[in-house]
Formats: sequence, C-alpha cells, structure tokens
Amino acid sequence: MAETIFALSSGAVPSGVAVIRISGPDAIDILRLICGDVPEPRFAAVRELCDPVTDDMLDEALVLVFEGPASFTGEDVVELQCHGGRAVVAAVLEVLSRMDNCRPAEAGEFTRRAFEAGRMDLTEVEGLADLIAAETEAQRIQALRQMGGALGELYDDWRDRLIHMRAMIEADFDFADEEDVPGSVADEIWAEGQILINEIGGHLARSRSGERLRSGLQVVLMGAPNAGKSSLLNAIAGRDVAIVTEEAGTTRDVIEVHLDLEGYPVTLVDTAGLRQTEGVVEREGIRRARERGETADLILWAVEPGGIEADDPEAGLPATIHEWVPVWTVRTKTDLETLPERDSSGTILEIPCSVKSAGGMEPLLNRLSSFAKETISIGEEPLATRQRHRHYLIECQQALSDALASAGLPLELRAEDLRRAADALGRITGRIDVEDLLDVIFRDFCIGK
Repeated sequence: MAETIFALSSGAVPSGVAVIRISGPDAIDILRLICGDVPEPRFAAVRELCDPVTDDMLDEALVLVFEGPASFTGEDVVELQCHGGRAVVAAVLEVLSRMDNCRPAEAGEFTRRAFEAGRMDLTEVEGLADLIAAETEAQRIQALRQMGGALGELYDDWRDRLIHMRAMIEADFDFADEEDVPGSVADEIWAEGQILINEIGGHLARSRSGERLRSGLQVVLMGAPNAGKSSLLNAIAGRDVAIVTEEAGTTRDVIEVHLDLEGYPVTLVDTAGLRQTEGVVEREGIRRARERGETADLILWAVEPGGIEADDPEAGLPATIHEWVPVWTVRTKTDLETLPERDSSGTILEIPCSVKSAGGMEPLLNRLSSFAKETISIGEEPLATRQRHRHYLIECQQALSDALASAGLPLELRAEDLRRAADALGRITGRIDVEDLLDVIFRDFCIGK
C-alpha cells in the first residue's frame, strides 16, 4: 500500500500563512483524526486542529480537501492553511509524523506522484521546476507555456505520426494479400518522414533560444589587466561585486553576476586580465578566463585609452572561440576621450562607456538589452529548453533519417528505425523507459513540491 506523505509547501517560516500538504490513501482519515469534521471536497472551511492523543489544540486553520484522481497528485490531497509561526508548524508536523503509514515527503515527491499518476508528463514536470526557479519575465512565460503541456503536445503529435507511419509499413507486409489494403502503402509514407525530419531540424535550431532563456545569456568581460572590466561589472550590477584598484591583476578568479535586462536573464562574467605572468594563481585565473570565453554567447572586450585591441596579437583571446560569437569592443574610461558608437553602416564596432560620467553606461546597457531580446526570442511556439530534449530529438532525427536512407533494405528493418525514432520522443515526455532519469529530474525540486 502506498504511503501517505506530508510537507510544508509554502516555504520558510515564520510567515503569515503556512500551507501543509498531505497526499496519499490515508490523507482524509488523518484529517478526520486531527479536526474531527471533514469539509466537503473543494470547499474551504475553518477547523480547529487538535492532537488526537492529548486532545490539545494545535491551531485554527483553513482546511481544503481534494479527492483523487481529480487532484494534483492523483491521490486524495489535504491542505492545511495554518498560521505561519515556527512553533505552530512544528507542532502540526510532529503530530502528522506520529500517524501510521505517514511520513515526511522527499524533495519533489508530490510532483513525482503527479507524473506517475499520469497527471503530468516529464516536459510539464520540468516546466514546473523552471517556473519555480524563474527569475525574469521571459523565463516565467516560457516555463508557463511548457508547464501547460505545449511542448509535450508537440512531441506526442510527432510520435503519433511516426507510429502511424510504422503501422502503414506493417500493413504493407502483413496484409499484402488482402484486397482492402492498397498496394505499396509504405511507399506513400516516406515523404511524410522527410517532412518530419525538417520539422524537427527547424525546432532544434529555434530551441537554442529556449536553452539560453532557461540558463541565461552568457556575457563574458575580457581584456588586458586594468582595462576597466571590474568597474564595468560593478556599474552594470549596481553594487560592488569585484575589487577595483589601480594594481594590475587583482581579479584572479571568475566572478558572475545574474542580471534581469528588460525581462531577459543575463549572466555577466568578469575574468582575469589576459597577460603573460609568472604567478601560479594569476595563470590559473587567465586559464579560466579563456575557458569561459570559449563558451560565451557574447564577449565584451574592454579597452582603456591606448590599451590592447581584441585583434591585437597580444590580446590573448582564446583561439577556439566559435566564429559566431560576437566580440564587442567596449571603450572604457571615455570620460578621458570621445569615440563614435557606430560606423557609417550602422554596424556596432565599438561602444563608448564610462562609469564616472552621467549616462556613461547607457550605450552599453541599451545594446546589451537589445542583444538579449534578439538572441532569446521566445515567440509563440514551444521550445526545447534542456540538453536532455536536444539529445533525444537528435536521436529521433537520426533514426528517421536511417529509415529514409535504407531504400534497399527490407521493410522490417526500416520499420525498426521508425520504432527507435518514436521511442526517442517517448523518452522526452516520459511515455517509455525513463526510470533511470526520474531521480535526476526530481532531485532539484524543493521539499513540499
């Protein structure tokens, strides 16, 4: 018999209200023990909560009952909306822990039961996790869309089409002698397969934005020592994050600041100044700086008046930076000189910037906001947001391509390729063979969710 679980679901106490959630086969019986009269399902009622052993009153709470399967977990669920004092919450939880077949919930266990009951697929579960972790407006919109099932519906549609294609092939070789099955039915489905490959390819390309949106755009500050990188970081963050002195080489480790630029998440990274040095610690900082530059979405190359340009052989930019990663020259300390922001064609070559002049940061901040908006364009369609999604989509696309490229092979083998393609999509939504993934997916959930 499944155990009944309970947890504080409303966050840390003290608080105005604390919501304690109970889910499982004994949830309603437990409620009856501690408050006597159980309210009608989905109707809130005020009840006194008492210790069933001592009959001492614990609190006066608002009580709600949700009968399964029409509940979040698919089981009977009870919510106790208590006063949010530490002593009140501790007393109620202690009484619940003494109940038979009842124990504290593990991290993510309520959501895991919802998944196992078929109330959510894995993409919706991941959307819920992203919604809880959302820090910007764009992240919230994307997470709500995924939690609402849009992504799972897309993948289920593709999987249904693959299953239909496979059924047509099997009809071709299982019932070829039947008069009511048209000849060469399988020949008609390969064009549909190519259409599906193209749809998945387009989805993968567009989903780069979804992955960036979830993790944040990576903007890395690089340049020579004393070029003004740490001052830029502090000015953009609006607080003293990095140490700023006239001594070269004070930044020896990677410093990250998470920003919300007009609703889009950006991680701004300050790195050690690039130069030849004998110091072991500073050399390690420079190695880490180059490593972060290799994975950046944008590099801001800081140059003080008379400083080292990004295309200078002495610059030390990582040789493995991808050609599609833009490198912007940020002219720091422009209160000492005047520089144009754009060339005659309108292409940004360099951005003037000063942390001391009034409005000196506006050109950089405005351009960063525009870059984030252009790069993380969420649109209306659902996007893959995790590497796990990308892995199985590529696996599906490859299996489907194998089926289309095997024109000379028996239909049975081509049908097997279609089965592999459909199974890959099923693993994204959790329809098949995902037991080994569940612990990984739910481990980052908070207790009570």
